Amino acid sequence: MKKVLAFAHQLLADVLTKDDLCIDMTVGNGNDTIFLAKIVKHVYGFDIQKEAIMQTKQRLKDEKLNNVTLYLDNHAHLSSYGFCAIKGIIFNLGYLPHGDKKITTQPDTTILALQQALSCLKKDGVCVCVIYPGHNMGFQESKEIEQFVQQLDQKQYEVLKYAFINQMNQPPYLIAIQKLKEEIA
Repeated sequence: MKKVLAFAHQLLADVLTKDDLCIDMTVGNGNDTIFLAKIVKHVYGFDIQKEAIMQTKQRLKDEKLNNVTLYLDNHAHLSSYGFCAIKGIIFNLGYLPHGDKKITTQPDTTILALQQALSCLKKDGVCVCVIYPGHNMGFQESKEIEQFVQQLDQKQYEVLKYAFINQMNQPPYLIAIQKLKEEIA
């Protein structure tokens, strides 16, 4: 079986083409950004930490990838950028690996960002959320995300939960959302 992040990448790769646009809602060390940049037309990435943006810029340069635009901003501000027709979105929540563990994604801004992300997702697009409930804020965030996605209209979205249920210490898991049809205004 695939690990959670590998499965998230597979779900995205299954629907993405070289003509698509994607958003990495939590750039971090740039792994997801680079993965997406190798398979789509353009990636937009958000992070609140300058260190994450700088690391990712360097990694993109090293990989000779120039189809990425990075924003030093909170993903909760997504709607102010006017994105539409996005085919793939990834949230890799928690804190920056090897960074300050006190700086972590927050339930309230993540839910706001998720609402906005689903609005700009095009039909058949996929949004994946890798969730880390093993720390206090991550546990709270996981509960609020699950509550939010359980209320999504099943005629408009399919929601999948992928988790290893026999592992100790609250391992990471995945919530994947596919948009079935455009929203009715």
